[in-house]
Amino acid sequence: MSFFLGIDISTTGAKALLIDEQGNVAGSATTPLSLSTPRHLWSEQNPSDWWQATTSSVRLALQESGAAPQDVAAIGLTGQMHGLVLLDDHGQTLRPAILWNDQRCGAECDEIRSRIGKARLIQITGNDALTGFTAPKIVWVKNHEPAVFERARHVLLPKDYIRFKLTGQHAMDKADGSGTMLFDLKKRDWSAEVLETLGIDPSWLPPTFEGPQVTGEVNHEAAEATGLRPGIPVVAGGGDQAAQAVGVGAVRPGIVALTLGTSGVVFATAETSLIEPEGRLHAFCHAVPDRWHLMGVMLSAAGSLQWYRDSMAPGASFSDLVAEAAEVPAGSGGLIFLPYLSGERTPYPDPLARGAWVGITLRHSRGHLTRAILEGVAFGLKDSFELLQAAGLGKLEQVRVSGGGAKGLLWRQILADVLGVELATVNTTEGAAYGAAILAGVGARFWPDVETACDRLIKTTDVVGPDRSKATLYRSLHGQYKDLYPVLKSSFERLASAEST
Repeated sequence: MSFFLGIDISTTGAKALLIDEQGNVAGSATTPLSLSTPRHLWSEQNPSDWWQATTSSVRLALQESGAAPQDVAAIGLTGQMHGLVLLDDHGQTLRPAILWNDQRCGAECDEIRSRIGKARLIQITGNDALTGFTAPKIVWVKNHEPAVFERARHVLLPKDYIRFKLTGQHAMDKADGSGTMLFDLKKRDWSAEVLETLGIDPSWLPPTFEGPQVTGEVNHEAAEATGLRPGIPVVAGGGDQAAQAVGVGAVRPGIVALTLGTSGVVFATAETSLIEPEGRLHAFCHAVPDRWHLMGVMLSAAGSLQWYRDSMAPGASFSDLVAEAAEVPAGSGGLIFLPYLSGERTPYPDPLARGAWVGITLRHSRGHLTRAILEGVAFGLKDSFELLQAAGLGKLEQVRVSGGGAKGLLWRQILADVLGVELATVNTTEGAAYGAAILAGVGARFWPDVETACDRLIKTTDVVGPDRSKATLYRSLHGQYKDLYPVLKSSFERLASAEST
């Protein structure tokens, strides 16, 4: 029996997951990670903490599985995207990693747009300049920490630092690489034009590989630290969203992955490098060879319901709240909820956007408020689906939903009704680590390709289709929902200005 190991370096923990040849989870362990916020808007972690957490999780997962080191056939890597790791010519980190949720480099985003041009930037990379991406972080270091910049010789992303520790090799997968904003999306490799314009030495960037390609082997030092055997092949893997899509089988056009967690992510596979001309959708390479994807991100999806319960109904369970919402007719009695509690990213890249209930009256109960949240999040996600269609994605066959918010049938039915498409859950719930393990199995040639592996391992477990009468109602209500943000935008800006003073 062979086992395949997926390692996921998330913001909150390092996870090691072992699956067997049938895709069963044999062992799993997560070691927590802490976040450092040394200044306002900053978010950092020490790469050495990732490695220590990884070695701990791998040993615990091996112990739980009972697998011998020689039974592990291959390793796949995934993790948080966009984080900047800078190494010197001796392989030592030069500063703490600047993470995806760090917001310090707004001025650098403006600088990049000015130097390259927004339209040209989107045409090359598929994306507008946002603070989350890696390129503005590099420019920030150049502008604010020139001594660090002068000593830099290698740029890596979080999971690729773990690759370096495992194998001694500098390498990156194309999905994660395309999230740096330094990639030529169509060519699936680094953009000479962007690098030259921003003054970034091309030699700092590692070679890039397709998700299942082998990038190196576990060396003796890493084997001693992790309990693995030397020589295990390590495949390229993928950024967390691409690996999550593999983990639910969203590897073909027509099957969309919807993650309903604290944030909401809509992930759609494409056979060509589609872009949204205004950059309102992220356009990246997929972890599946020669595939791309478009992605919309909602900042407060299930997080909206979590905030509501914790702030306004702390004594109630989620099941109680949802049961009350189920007694309320579709449309919540004319009540509409805007889920912009943390600002928004898709379709409005607006950090100043605010949440709101609109249309509240004396006749509205707690059940109405709750259902309006479920519907408002669904409306916000539909915005991403409409952008996908406008970008030329093609027909949607099925949406595969995962995350904490997907556990309730009512919310899944509302989503199916609002989106007008079949919604399914699947038998795999381990997310990105599971996808990384699948990529490892393909790299070890146990499965011939990613699509075959997903067909064999991933099955739908519950399917709900849209109720046509409710779908008609929700189309009308979604139009009303979309009318609200343009009307309220100036109010949001004035509120933010008043707060700052």
